Amino acid sequence: MPHYDGRPHVLILGGNFAGLACAQKVRQYLGGKARITVIDRKSYLLFIPNIPADVFEDRNPALHQRMDLVPILAKDDIDFIHGEVTAVDIAARNVTFRPAERGGAEDHVEHYDYVIFALGARLAYDRIEGFAEHGHTVSDLYHGEKLRRYLNTRYAGGPIAIGSARFHQGDGADGLEPYPGGSIPRALAACEGPPVEVMMSMATWLKDRKLGGPENVTVFTPAPMIAEDAGEDVVKQLLTLATKMGFNYWNNTQDITRLTADAIEFADGRTLPAEVKIIFPDWVPHDFVKGLPVSDSEGFIKTDLLMRNPDHPEVFACGDCAAVTVPKLGAIGHQQSDIIGLQLGKIFGAVEAEKADVPLKPEVLCIGDMGDGKAFWIHSNSWFGGDRQILKMGRVPYFLKMRYRDMFFAADGKVPAWGLDAAALIAEGH
Repeated sequence: MPHYDGRPHVLILGGNFAGLACAQKVRQYLGGKARITVIDRKSYLLFIPNIPADVFEDRNPALHQRMDLVPILAKDDIDFIHGEVTAVDIAARNVTFRPAERGGAEDHVEHYDYVIFALGARLAYDRIEGFAEHGHTVSDLYHGEKLRRYLNTRYAGGPIAIGSARFHQGDGADGLEPYPGGSIPRALAACEGPPVEVMMSMATWLKDRKLGGPENVTVFTPAPMIAEDAGEDVVKQLLTLATKMGFNYWNNTQDITRLTADAIEFADGRTLPAEVKIIFPDWVPHDFVKGLPVSDSEGFIKTDLLMRNPDHPEVFACGDCAAVTVPKLGAIGHQQSDIIGLQLGKIFGAVEAEKADVPLKPEVLCIGDMGDGKAFWIHSNSWFGGDRQILKMGRVPYFLKMRYRDMFFAADGKVPAWGLDAAALIAEGH
């Protein structure tokens, strides 16, 4: 177990993309000035973006899309607790957790000087009536493998529906202005790059097996426009392409009411026939976060654009659990982790304020598999008030998507500072 050694303690709740990046950035900027501990209920990082590729290429994603956290963190002298966080006492600066390796474990308390919420969010499939019996998704290893097996052993050639339940956003980012005249907007879907990716990949899978094509697939959104965070110009290009290819598109569904064996029922009263229903749910905060003095109306952690809670400066947040993260997109969490590392570096006297106090300017960076060895690349900030909207499609973005995972694993999750800029240069300059 980690032991107190006299140094200030930075405790990071969550160890997936945002949590791992925060731990590594804090160590990078602080050196040995602090003790760092990560708590997560699983001892591996789940590489979610490449699960669909495994599903459609008939590979079990559990064999390829996870990375052991313990030895990676140990290389940077970062402690790891394999435990389920159950409570946080903001006033006492204590986190209660339960060791997660075996059932029946007792509760323990870990004290912190600084805490970083990087817990991600609950994916609320359990709130969708009929999902367990009739739904599919690609958001984790179990569901990815379940869909792969269904497609390859049971799919009867019926219609396929792909889309999102409604996202319920809190008020924690209201009034934040990352660009002059811009703001963190309200979203009706948590993240809609994946539905577009799965839609494209599914059409290729159908074509390759001579089971149909885009005409078999309907993509839907609760919002007036799918993937609105990509920018109106980008979405118009994608929808024009999808229409030419033969995809069906439903918008303004409002929410999913119920899944049945052969359809999806929507809150707007419509019913969409579907044998396969691939759903992306509401992103909701973990129950123990709701009602904390650092949480917003839904339970997401309130921060400013330096990722620090305005009322409790020892509290930071990044990734999907942060209120300012809209959409719930990994690239934004990556930007936030560097800001947190710099902020703690400033607090510990290791980084100058001029370098540290650069606020978040969120950008949408998304690479989606389209099948046939092609992918789309989206680089946009227009939803937040910026002036960039870029869409590229072809083999170069696909190469970047597949090689990024290899680089990430080989580098122990440490994306070089120039990594995203280099990817953008390659994707947008080809």
